[in-house]
Amino acid sequence: MSKQLIQRTPLLTGEDVNTKREEIRSYFHATLDCYEQLFKTLRNTQAYYTKSISLRHPLIFYYGHTATFFVNKLILAGLITERINPKFESMFAVGVDEMSWDDLDNTHYEWPAVEEVAEYRRKMRAMVDKLISDLPLALPITWESPFWPILMGIEHEQIHLETSSVLIRQHTMDYVQPHEQWRPCQKTGAAPANELIPVPAGTIEIGKNKSSHMHYGWDNEYGRHRADIAAFQASKYLVSNQEYRSFVDANGYQSDDYWEEEGLSWRNFSKAGHPAFWLKKGNDWHMRTMTDEIPMPWDWPVDVNYHEAKAFCNWKAKSTNQPVRLPTEDEWYRLYDVAGLAEVPHGKPAVGNLHLDYYASSCPVNEFQQGEFYDIVGNVWQWTETPTYPFEGFDVHPLYDDFTTPTFDNQHNLIKGGSWVSCGNETLRSSRYAFRRHFYQHAGFRYVVSDAPAVLQASNYETDKLLSEYAEFHYGDTYFDVPNFPKTLAEMAITAMGGRPAHSALDLGCASGRSTFELARHFEQVTGIDFSARFIGQGVQLAQQGVLRYTLTDEGDLVFYKERTLNALGLESVKDKVEFYQGDACNLKPLYTGYDLILAANLIDRLYEPSKLLNTIHARINMGGLLLIASPYTWLTEHTKKEHWIGGYKRDGENFTTLDGLKAILGQHFKLIQGPQSVPFVIRETSRKHQHTLSEVTIWERVS
Repeated sequence: MSKQLIQRTPLLTGEDVNTKREEIRSYFHATLDCYEQLFKTLRNTQAYYTKSISLRHPLIFYYGHTATFFVNKLILAGLITERINPKFESMFAVGVDEMSWDDLDNTHYEWPAVEEVAEYRRKMRAMVDKLISDLPLALPITWESPFWPILMGIEHEQIHLETSSVLIRQHTMDYVQPHEQWRPCQKTGAAPANELIPVPAGTIEIGKNKSSHMHYGWDNEYGRHRADIAAFQASKYLVSNQEYRSFVDANGYQSDDYWEEEGLSWRNFSKAGHPAFWLKKGNDWHMRTMTDEIPMPWDWPVDVNYHEAKAFCNWKAKSTNQPVRLPTEDEWYRLYDVAGLAEVPHGKPAVGNLHLDYYASSCPVNEFQQGEFYDIVGNVWQWTETPTYPFEGFDVHPLYDDFTTPTFDNQHNLIKGGSWVSCGNETLRSSRYAFRRHFYQHAGFRYVVSDAPAVLQASNYETDKLLSEYAEFHYGDTYFDVPNFPKTLAEMAITAMGGRPAHSALDLGCASGRSTFELARHFEQVTGIDFSARFIGQGVQLAQQGVLRYTLTDEGDLVFYKERTLNALGLESVKDKVEFYQGDACNLKPLYTGYDLILAANLIDRLYEPSKLLNTIHARINMGGLLLIASPYTWLTEHTKKEHWIGGYKRDGENFTTLDGLKAILGQHFKLIQGPQSVPFVIRETSRKHQHTLSEVTIWERVS
């Protein structure tokens, strides 16, 4: 590249609005110039229309995609009202980047001519340039600022600068050509012998605050995460081609034992026998750079996917009898801190092979020292053990609600540190990018040795409609001013207890578990039991991890992403007092006994034979203890055969209600001390559809 440094991502703060406008304008044009210059490495027109790999569109798509992204986001933000080319803005809108290795896309598209797309890019450039001049600008720039979607479009283009360079690297040589502004490194020599450097224990804190961040960030960077890191050892250098060759020469690609289950499936499907960018010519190894095939630079970092990196670590662990693995994201941050690194400076080159400041390729692994290590940032991305997950307090930006959430599936691992072509947001300490484990992204790895297992965070959002509705019912927002139902019942029960003993309580039919936690504010120990393991799984997750994430239907296929934490609900301090079990209320195990309170909420009209529970429940409650029953008395034959209903029918020609049935059964051992009382609840189905129901509450004291 030229000696002129590629402009850094702008600070969101400043003293002068006009100066900031010009900084953003310069960043916008420089980013587009660099991206368009990248396509000069394509040798001919056909290179735009032939796929580099089957899993992605041809490069003509990416040439147009980043431009249509600007238009579509600006339309969504209400900053423009007219499209430039509706056909393009549909055709180039969505890529096919999130695919398994065996998902082959054979869809045929009538792609436009390259010059048509180039003209479209010129029109978009002029439109955004005018917006930069005309839109109101207040500092600091926030999520709500009209300049946020402009920065979003620029940083999105920076991402595709890198991903497109990978696709060009995967093209056949017939379709690429060297270019003066994209010259690879010329340095190579003997690879250094790697060694382990001790890293002391420490604490890392990561995550951004929306009100005090300094740079543009993607949604997954916001929130809070803190972790205590045990001492470990880490490799001084990234794994070089030479070091990785030992694994290849040891038949590592042929030995199933070194490969994880998913990695083995990928290896068998791809028939990989060595890294993808290694080429065997006669007896000699060569390496593919973006536009060239060069004699193997053994001292450069190896480019591999996660599966290959993990297999190497497993091989090395068995070869050395040491606990070798990839670092976690948290451990990478610890390395960043002990190396004394800081953000890429604005006025001088980066301290690593980063931001296109040096080369259009990797370089020797011993060129850029950072503390006692080399290449904590730069050269190639580094695979981690960590599938991407949201921090506590994660929220999606309304203009790009599917940037990160599709990757919360435990199938996308985080890569850290950036590569030689990483620019803008990608170079920041806070950046969090993740790829499917079989993808290539100018990524290599370093390894760590640690007795501590890799701590993996939960990332999945509950998407099952019923479970999501109950998660919101128990832990979510208030609708139509109706108080939270499970919390209300727990409070009623606690009030009714008065000065009675409060050692243990049973939340029978606990569903997602909110009443279980709420009862633990008063009782020493609370057990939640439900027939559905899926329901109690939500309570277990909250008790173990303190967070529950789920989607809520807006309309059709559109959803909101919700997060609830015990801490925010004021329940963090009681989590050690609750336990959850799966069980059948009509056939409870004998050990569930000796309770001072049993709460049965919206349960009896969903049991297959409720009298089995009601006739024996007294034996599970201490003398003087309480039983709270709440039910809308919605008797349905799909749940309870009619002969087992305890009310809601005619008997001897007269109405016989469920309350009548409860009195008849429970009256032998209980005294009704409170109720009946109607308590409302609302279950949200969509943004515009809710169930509003009244549950009848009765509280009974065991007297015999």
